[in-house]
Amino acid sequence: MTGDPADTAGPDRRAQLGSALRQLRGRIAAACRDAGRDAGEVELVAVTKFHPALDVATLLDLGVLAFGESRPQEAAAKAEQVAQLRPDAGPRWHLVGRLQRNKARSVVGWASRVESVDSARLVDALDAAVRRAVDRGDRAAPLPVLLQLSLDGDPARGGLPRRELSGLADRVARAEGLALRGLMAVAPRTGDLDHAFAALQTASAALRSDFPDADVLSAGMTGDLERAIRHGSTCVRVGTALLGDRRLASA
Repeated sequence: MTGDPADTAGPDRRAQLGSALRQLRGRIAAACRDAGRDAGEVELVAVTKFHPALDVATLLDLGVLAFGESRPQEAAAKAEQVAQLRPDAGPRWHLVGRLQRNKARSVVGWASRVESVDSARLVDALDAAVRRAVDRGDRAAPLPVLLQLSLDGDPARGGLPRRELSGLADRVARAEGLALRGLMAVAPRTGDLDHAFAALQTASAALRSDFPDADVLSAGMTGDLERAIRHGSTCVRVGTALLGDRRLASA
């Protein structure tokens, strides 16, 4: 942790983030107890889109390591700023929003994982971008990806239907630049959430039977993380409950 006040959030913001993090970890631990699971099985991704690099640096100081971003341009700039603020911290950056294939090249430079892969064209674009980055020496390993499964059929929210999951998983498995790590989903806005998450859990189990390394199930946000954990989520993506509604001035 730096001793320069300019390199960390102010004391009020640090206290706010620390309190929110303790409460959030308590929720995750309680949900795991209720589900008969170990809290260590569930990764926390702090969704930091629209929040400044100083918040990320402060969360790193508090022990958070994974951060979710949805806008590639904002994420690339923020990752660079955080690298200057905490050069030895090694944060993991997850792209959790929809990705246009023409942005694939910019994403592979900073992303530790892309969680929103939902089309063959995006698979091919990411694969090509990673292989070029490896050839240039800008990246040393394949890019881990999650397939985004649609739970409501709404094309505006991203995700592919269950019937297309196996074919896209095969395509990722054949891609030299990618590593299939599991599934991601966003809860439907209406309907029975337990039913939706149960269907996601079933799809995740089927994927793991064919691809044992695809053991990540990224589901659950501020309002529904308990139910997602009940249905096997191994990764919750939380923004509002941790960082509040504060936005970057430029957002």
